[in-house]
Parts: sequence; C-alpha cells; structure tokens
Amino acid sequence: MSDTRRTSPAIGLWEFDSIAQGVSVADAIAKGAPVAMITTGTAHPGKYIVLVAGDVASVSVAVDIVRDIAPDTLVDRVFLADIAPAVADAIATAEAGASASAEAVGIVETISVASAIEAADAAIKEADVGLGLLRLADGLGGKAFFIVDGSIGDVESAVAAALDRVADRIVSTTVIHQLTDEIRADLASSSFFGDTVFGRAGSK
Repeated sequence: MSDTRRTSPAIGLWEFDSIAQGVSVADAIAKGAPVAMITTGTAHPGKYIVLVAGDVASVSVAVDIVRDIAPDTLVDRVFLADIAPAVADAIATAEAGASASAEAVGIVETISVASAIEAADAAIKEADVGLGLLRLADGLGGKAFFIVDGSIGDVESAVAAALDRVADRIVSTTVIHQLTDEIRADLASSSFFGDTVFGRAGSK
C-alpha cells in the first residue's frame, strides 16, 4: 500500500461543461484563494477543468469560492484534504502500466475526471495495491479510468472501495487475474492527460 501516513497536499478539482464559465471561476479562485498551485485547461468533450493544490485551509477557500458562485455548468468536483501520494503522483506524471509480477489488475472506469481521482484515492487507501495508470478525459469522451495491481484479494478490496466511494459515477469495473503480457504492454503505452493539462504542474 502507498504510504498515506505522511501528509499530502489537499486538492480541489472542478469540471465545467462551459469553457467561458470555467475560466471565470478559475479567475475568481486565482484572485481569492491563496493556493500553492492552480492549473486549468480544456478536455474532451468541450469541458474545462480547474485543478488547485495546497494546504487544506487554502484549498477550502477555493471550495467556498466555487460554492458561492454556484455555476450551473459544473459537471463534477472533488475535494481531497489528504490525497494519497500515489494518486497525486499519477496526476502529475506520465508513467503507466501494470506491474509485471502482479497476480491481478483491477480497472475502474468513471464518467468524469473528478470521480476517477476520488475513486483512485479510496482504492489506494483501502488495500495494498499499486496504481499502475490513471488516465483522464482526453481521448475518452470525458470519461476516465485507472488501474490498480496486486494480489487478487487486495485488488478486489480496492475496486470495492472505489465502488463504495463513487457508485453513482461508475461506468464499469473489472478484476482480471494474470493479465496477459500483450495487454499489459498496451496499457503501458497509453497516453496521459498530463501532457495537455496536469503535466504543466511538474514544470512549475
């Protein structure tokens, strides 16, 4: 299991189906919340995403700003006061692929970016699994998915935790025993949303 005992940054993420309104909300956050990082951008299909990170107090200010504005084009959102380090790393890096030695992999597919991040956080904190891939929005019609790997029991527990957290925003889940080398290689070559939006966080 990832070491969730250390304090991780808080994050807030909002998805809008209006680019204009998303930019307006992002500007309000930038002007009013002392967050350590804010990054924004478009995603399929015509959505605008705003991601902020920092300490709990500053991200909470951003959450309050969005709530007070109450944009009617808000599609989904997530606020995590102590995001699992593995999930934070997956958002900011392009590394992907299930472990070659894993007994099983679990795949969780969600309707949105926010729900995938929230579900992945629940899965990683629940069981001794690795986060092999977190793919967000682009090329997926706005959907997202992630892959966890480990023992069969741990993978099943992780997927169950993800389902419990975001049951109403799950498209599908599966647990696969002994994933073939061919499919494992395909997963390792998957593209990542980081080069269009979140990857900029690593250069700041």
